[in-house]
Amino acid sequence: MATLLLDMQYWDLCLDAAGNIAVASEPYSQLQDVACEARVFRGECWYDVTRGIPYFDGILGQPAPLSVLKEQLGAAAKRVPGITKAAVYVQSITGRSLAGQIQTNAGVVAL
Repeated sequence: MATLLLDMQYWDLCLDAAGNIAVASEPYSQLQDVACEARVFRGECWYDVTRGIPYFDGILGQPAPLSVLKEQLGAAAKRVPGITKAAVYVQSITGRSLAGQIQTNAGVVAL
């Protein structure tokens, strides 16, 4: 499945060599969609407010168990069409930054 290609530094649309909005295809499109799912706050998607991770409800600003965060990120990854396996590995949590990866059947997404 194709998706609009996002610039990795700014997470914004980018153009192809012809000046058109760039499109990504599988497997990269699936990995980009997994990364997008991990960044969506619950209630943020206007077309489906049930999607997203409950960052405000149970993760940010309070000592949420790491297992809860990993479970939520894994479930978000599996909402992407074609993603059937997702394992979340957290390398470090420093201040408000999380480092790690989501390993899926399509490849690896850095957090």
